[in-house]
Amino acid sequence: MREQARQRVRSSGQRRGGRRRAVSAAAAVVVGAMTVGVLALPAAYAAPNPRPDAVRQGLNALLHSDGLPAALASVTDRAGHTRTYTAGVGDLATGSKVPRDGQVRIGSNTKTFTAVVVLQLVGEGKIRLDAPVDTYLPGLVRGDGIDGRHMTVRQLLQHTSGLPNYSNYLGEEVRYFAPRELLGIALQHKADFAPGTDWKYSNTNYVLAGLIVEKVTGHPLAREMDRRIIKRIGLHHTYFPSPGDATIREAHPKGYYRDSADAPLVDVTEIDPSWGWAAGQLVSTDSDLNRFFTALLSGGLLKDAQLTQMRTGTEPADATFGPGARYGLGLVSKPLPCGGHYWGHGGSFPGYETRGGATDDGRAANIAVTMQLTDEAARKRVDSVVNTALCR
Repeated sequence: MREQARQRVRSSGQRRGGRRRAVSAAAAVVVGAMTVGVLALPAAYAAPNPRPDAVRQGLNALLHSDGLPAALASVTDRAGHTRTYTAGVGDLATGSKVPRDGQVRIGSNTKTFTAVVVLQLVGEGKIRLDAPVDTYLPGLVRGDGIDGRHMTVRQLLQHTSGLPNYSNYLGEEVRYFAPRELLGIALQHKADFAPGTDWKYSNTNYVLAGLIVEKVTGHPLAREMDRRIIKRIGLHHTYFPSPGDATIREAHPKGYYRDSADAPLVDVTEIDPSWGWAAGQLVSTDSDLNRFFTALLSGGLLKDAQLTQMRTGTEPADATFGPGARYGLGLVSKPLPCGGHYWGHGGSFPGYETRGGATDDGRAANIAVTMQLTDEAARKRVDSVVNTALCR
């Protein structure tokens, strides 16, 4: 959701006591003229062992190289031992520390949660992966080169439907968006390609997948996600924000946005996340993401047949997820420099970026930074810390 998310914050406001303030005002009050040079100073706060290790050093390096306000990590080894890390400053206005394992907006990691719900319904015989979208949402998906009778549920989950990405056309207005409104924005534009003929990442696919879940179950997507995943495996710090909820509920580092390399950082922590919906609305922590991906890979959320389908990464996704990445059904496989690969997704949302995943032998690592990354080099550096954590 990276490029489209950037435009969401240019005129976004913050909700304080029910009122929305312009970002320009927030910048003046909260961060003033703070620059990258100031951000290069903080050291890592706390890991259980005070002896420096490669993960902590990697987080500190991110602060220095990319001017990030803060970084957080949670790493689980093969034996199930977990270490959490923080680096930097949690709130530039107060200088407060980063809360250990603090909540962040996890962006497109939400897609994996949505895909899991869809695949659970497949396993229950309520959805068929190769059924046309029109089977569940008759007549809803029509446009220039777009026809729900000729695209399948599988193509939605794997980004091979050709649907245009609604979030490229949202403009700068920050407000509540209903899911069908997001779909309607996409349908005003021509299809990117005929279904099944190419691969292109589009948030519209997952809005449609969420609408199918709601139609089949008769319940809100948030309720199904909470019942089927969050409560089932004990993700105690993960939730789907309710309509109008622009806050982050538990302890969290502030999230920041910068319009250019020499521009001041702007606090965009509080923002209406509804434009992400089934494609990017969740709030979680690094440790909850580790628990989620580990439970998923170990069979704790899906039957074997559906997990196998999810892991079938037939679509190269290098341009979006890096060299060697392949996209299955809401799940990405990425190679590790120490051999093998890990499974995850990653997410980008105004104020935050999260990267990581889990391996088949029980290792897991997720890293969050408190500024949305806008250049490929910075994303590669975060991915490198993930690799370090998983290859130790």
